[in-house]
Amino acid sequence: MTLALTDVTVRYGDTAAVDDVSLELEPGQVLAVLGPSGCGKSTLLRAVAGLEPLSAGAIAWDGADLAGVPTHKRGFALMFQDGQLFGHLSVARNVAYALRIRRTPSARVAARVRELLALVGLRGYGDRLPGTLSGGERQRVALARALAVEPRLILLDEPLSALDATLRERLAGDLRSILHDAGTTALLVTHDHEEAFALADRLAVMRAGRVVQAGAIDEVWREPVDEDTALFLGYARVLREDAAARVLSAAGLPPAYAVALRRSALVVDPAGAVRATVESARVTPEQVRLVVVADGIGEVDAVAPLGSRLSPGDAVALHVDVTRLAVLPITAEG
Repeated sequence: MTLALTDVTVRYGDTAAVDDVSLELEPGQVLAVLGPSGCGKSTLLRAVAGLEPLSAGAIAWDGADLAGVPTHKRGFALMFQDGQLFGHLSVARNVAYALRIRRTPSARVAARVRELLALVGLRGYGDRLPGTLSGGERQRVALARALAVEPRLILLDEPLSALDATLRERLAGDLRSILHDAGTTALLVTHDHEEAFALADRLAVMRAGRVVQAGAIDEVWREPVDEDTALFLGYARVLREDAAARVLSAAGLPPAYAVALRRSALVVDPAGAVRATVESARVTPEQVRLVVVADGIGEVDAVAPLGSRLSPGDAVALHVDVTRLAVLPITAEG
């Protein structure tokens, strides 16, 4: 069963919070709508849930238009960034809440709760209260609760944003496995590209109410549609004209108007084709991060292996990692 958004627009007065958005989500896929705060992504999620009326366009499930179908009859589940658990109910009773509202037989409720707690890695946690759990554990309970009634679609609103970076990275991989193991179709909205890459199969980049690019994660990553999209996806710098041609030549690629570089696209290598002078060096747990002035290019980021002894003023040679750059098309702005 496919979720299809066709020319969806949501207006607040004269302002289009969501502007002419068309997307499709296939069964069992996770689609991430990625964009900065205020771009309209949460409004889009609420429209899919039936919490925001459309000003134009249509939202359909398996070909059936959802216009006029109230939220509670859409068969969708929502999971928010803070989990919104009932603090006075045990983990098991939180997970069972929607099942009990539906008057599911007690034996089936108990079995389903056990099954879901095992799925999210919380076997044996049923009697605990949410206040005794870590942030990551509470989000697992919230996911189990959302999955309890086997929703046709689960809607995830920045589900990991309230967690610290280390826990967010670990839980993202777990959530992806849980969603795929459950065969769940999911629509995720987030401002964090790492969260989107970790959880989703497909990506839609949203800016100022519009979807500017959509496709498989690796396709969008390799071929961002413009400079703003590249920078938002985590590329560190965009070079143009002669500087872009110099980098691409060193990488063995044909010239282009512009190229986006990851922070680690240029790597210190005695055999490298690009000559540069170190401006600054900073040691991180994985590598030495540099800012260099490269011949024919200007100031750019680079990296060196841990243990490298580099100081401002040192001359270095750089190798271009072609997997860490993206050639950008000429746009109207360009």
